[in-house]
Amino acid sequence: MYEALLPSLLITFREALEAALIVTITVTYLKKIGKQELNKYSYLGAFSAIIVSLLLGVSLQAFYGGLGEVAGQVFEGVASLTAVAVLTGMIFWMTKHGKEIKGELEVRIEQSVSRGELYGIATLSFVAVAREGLETVLFLSATFVQDQAGTIIGALIGAAAVLVLSALFMRGAVNLEIGRFFKVTSVLLLVFGAGLAGYGVHELIEAGEGLGVGFGVLAEKPFDINPPVNPDGTYPLLHEKGVIGSVLKALVGYDGDPEWLRIMVYLGYWVVIGAYLVNQHRSQAGS
Repeated sequence: MYEALLPSLLITFREALEAALIVTITVTYLKKIGKQELNKYSYLGAFSAIIVSLLLGVSLQAFYGGLGEVAGQVFEGVASLTAVAVLTGMIFWMTKHGKEIKGELEVRIEQSVSRGELYGIATLSFVAVAREGLETVLFLSATFVQDQAGTIIGALIGAAAVLVLSALFMRGAVNLEIGRFFKVTSVLLLVFGAGLAGYGVHELIEAGEGLGVGFGVLAEKPFDINPPVNPDGTYPLLHEKGVIGSVLKALVGYDGDPEWLRIMVYLGYWVVIGAYLVNQHRSQAGS
């Protein structure tokens, strides 16, 4: 129960905080150069991006609700793997450029102001917030079909936390070390990404089998460690729907009876993306 709460909370928190940081940097810099009257354009761009993201999320869920069983499994699989691809790209980009965001953004703001391109201020905020919003929608679409309540609650908590932090940023009460923040959350996203990749593959296998496609040994399950359901209908602690099992499923993609292909994708993601992160962090530490 609520197995998607923690992943949804973290994703929403990270994505919303990244967007909030960009808007905060924009507003703070405009104030610094005596152009705070242009803040309204930044807020306008951010608000418009939020509306677009929400409309996309509603549209995706409406589309999913009209699908049959097999088509729904295909949607879940594709949505999960798409979310993994976006998250992975985000990890790569932020690992390399996280520390440079503030400087690059200030240069763009200065250029827009000096050229009198007021729409440029709104566009900066819109693009930044829309990018984070679309990434959030993709991830939450994948978790929503697994756990609607957990996804909604986690997203609301994450968004509320960012609103509080944003107010503190604006007042200068909190100073966030951006590089360290992205480093820590990138590791957490690696964990969630691996689990989501495994889940996406599982759904596509089930969809393929529903269409009569055989996957051979790749679809075989080498073990089943899910304990039998209790006589009263409740799940044992280590069952993937039990208290402990569901938490492990949300955190690390735990599955009591995975297919060989799911295991290969899960471990492969850990090895490849994990090795990349370790290498990047070592390079940055040595530079």
